[in-house]
This record gives sequence, C-alpha cells and structure tokens, in this order.
Amino acid sequence: MSCGCKTSGDSGHSCGTKAATGCENVDTCGNSYKLSVFDWLSNVNSPRQKNEEQYVEVRFKNDRKCFYRNTHRLPLHIGSIVTVESSPGHDVGIVSLTGELVKIQMKKKKFSEDQALKIYRVSNQKDVEVWQEARKKEDGIKTQAKIIASRIGLEMKITDVEFQGDGAKATFYYTADNRVDFRQLIKEYAAAFRTKIDMKQIGFRQEAAKIGGIGSCGRELCCSSWLTDFRSVNTNAARYQQLSINPQKLAGQCGKLKCCLNYELDSYLDALSDFPSSNTTLDTEKGRAFCIKIDVFKRKMWFAYADSPVAWYGIEINKVKEQIRKNKNGQKSALLEDLVSEEIATVKTVDLIQENNPDRFDKKNRPSNKNRSQKDRRNNDNQNRKPLNKNHNQGQNQNQNQGKPNRNVEAKDSKPNEGKKPKKNFKKNYKKNTPKPNNNE
Repeated sequence: MSCGCKTSGDSGHSCGTKAATGCENVDTCGNSYKLSVFDWLSNVNSPRQKNEEQYVEVRFKNDRKCFYRNTHRLPLHIGSIVTVESSPGHDVGIVSLTGELVKIQMKKKKFSEDQALKIYRVSNQKDVEVWQEARKKEDGIKTQAKIIASRIGLEMKITDVEFQGDGAKATFYYTADNRVDFRQLIKEYAAAFRTKIDMKQIGFRQEAAKIGGIGSCGRELCCSSWLTDFRSVNTNAARYQQLSINPQKLAGQCGKLKCCLNYELDSYLDALSDFPSSNTTLDTEKGRAFCIKIDVFKRKMWFAYADSPVAWYGIEINKVKEQIRKNKNGQKSALLEDLVSEEIATVKTVDLIQENNPDRFDKKNRPSNKNRSQKDRRNNDNQNRKPLNKNHNQGQNQNQNQGKPNRNVEAKDSKPNEGKKPKKNFKKNYKKNTPKPNNNE
C-alpha cells in the first residue's frame, strides 16, 4: 500500500497529521483505503477564485464514497473526520481527496454539483464515539440478519451491513438471482434492531469489491483496489487470446468471468488483424490442409492434412498469404513440409536453483549428498583397513607360536565352560518370585 499504515478498508482509522502518526505521505496516500486516488495535484496551487465553492471527497465503509460542499471553508485535509449531511440525521466519514482533483473526479463520475450535500463540521469527540459504537455492532447484526432471512425462506444473501454515523439508519446490502419481496423482512429487522432499515441490492461483482480478497494472480482484487467501471466480459475475449474455455480458471471470486480478460483484448485484436482467418484451408499438392491453431506471439499458423490430422506444421503468416493467393489464381500450393521454416536450435538452459520447479520447497525423505559422501568414505576406509590388520596380526601370531604347542585348543576341548559365569534367566526368576493376584479379594 501507499503509506504502509496497514489499515486498508478501515474507515474508522485516520492517519491524522504527520506528527501524530509519523506517516510521511499522509497528504497524498489517503490512508491506503479501497479505491484510493493519488492526488497528483497536491503540490499545485489552484487558480480558483475566493468565492468559488470548495468540494471534497468523503469516504465511508469499504468502497462507498460521495462528494460534499465545504460551505463553511473548513481547513480540511486528507484523513480529517467530518460530520456530513444525510437523510435522516447526519453521517460521519473521512476526507479522502481535496483540491482541484475533486472536480476532475466529479466530472469523470458524472456527478453534478447540485447533488453535493453539505459538510456540517469537523467531527467532535461525541460524534466519533457514537460512530465507533455503531460500527462495532455491524458484525453481530449481520449474523442475526442472515438467520432471520433464512427463517423467512427468502432466496437472498446478506453481504454487508453499514450503520449511519449517528446510528439512526442501517443499510443492508444483499445479492439475489431474482427479485425478492422483503416487506416482511423489513418489519422483522425493524423490530429486532430498533432502527430505520434500508435495503440495497448489489451485483456479484459489487459484492466482491466490498468484501475484497486476493486474486489468482496473487494481487489484491482489481474491483476493490482501483477498478470502478464493470464492463461486460464474454467468452469471445478468451477465444481471441487462445485461452482454454475452462470456467474454473476464467471465473473470479464473484463467480463471473474475470475483468482482466478485457485488459489485453485490444492488443490481441490488433495482432490478429494481420492474420488470415482461422477457417482458412489450403489446396496443396498432397491434398487439402486446414488450420489447427494460431500462435499470436510467433506469428505462425499451424496446419494439418485432412488425411493425417496428427502431424502439425507451423507456417509463418506471410507464407500462408502467398499460398492463399496461389489458390485464388487456380494454382496449388506447395507441400506443408516445404513451407515449414527451419528453426534455429536454441541452447537449453539449466535451472541450477530450481526456480521453475514447483516441488523445490517440498521436503524429500532422502539423505543429503554430504552425509552420503561421508558414509561412503568411512565404508571405503574400513574395507581397506580390515584385511591389512588381519594379515599383519596373523603373521605376528605365527612367528610367536612357532615351536610351541597349542595349549588353548587343548584347554578349550577339555574345559569348555571353565572361567565363564552362567547366564542368569531374570525373566523366569521374576515370574517365580512375583506373587499371583488373588481374584477372590
């Protein structure tokens, strides 16, 4: 994140001033909240007139933002907690953007100046305490709301609950496939929570933006970090990019097709404009050949004969266009084997540190090479030492025992157990000495 204060998406936290929190980029980072905007005009003095109205952007829970008029000319900066106009009562939010960039954002989002409400004041201690107490109740109320909705039998999912700053109203965000009649539900909620209830239906992509998460790419979801406009995505975007139509891989956390499929679609379409149609067939001397696949990066088209579809031949698009012209003129194109360009043999690189190996972090149950080499050295040394010592000892014994009778053999034959103590059988003695248990006791 921008400032590193580790409070992404928490509207109850304020970076405050530089001296209070030590955040060096507090004027421009915006506390690293969801859908944050970098104020690249912060160091530019605006040429506005004195009587011109000032507008600021105020953020609330998760990704909800709105624009307000600073009618009282309050000295506001990014991170200031303000009390703003609402219906009914008032709401509490945090200033996320000031200066000339606010008008640019209003024009981008087509937000008219007449729709902007007023900023009452900088929030005092009482406003902040009431606001924080209302925010603490949201998780428990969301759980109760899900139980009540399931008891009534409504096919809907309560995604999020947001209290107004003064606690006078609670907004319930839900998702549903069909239209839901929640008149009875509102009565149940009003009786249980004792506040005004507002129900808002959102889409599955808006739900993922509110909840947030990490995508399959390993980064934060685009819809919760910077993406605001949700364009329609269809499977044609995957086909143009030569991706397999696998719903599990192409779908995001919202259950819909990933928005990132549209990011590089224009580049692929520009590249494919130079390619012949994928339905192209060539009338060769060996027979008809049809296109199997297209490689955009290598700028090649892969063809195969109708008689032998297993063998594929990669041909550059310039050669394919020449053969198409020949077929139009009534001539047969050359063999596919002759059209294949000779590829330069590439040197195979060795992955010494196993960066591309997915099993490089797995613990394998086998000894290391270091321990194995030490064991081999010890075994080799022992094998080399044993026969030398044995022969040396035998030679000494033969020299010493020449001319002497072998008394050890005679003593061994006559008295085999002399000088040896008999082994005691401790198990048998233990069984004899241990008393038997009396079952009658």
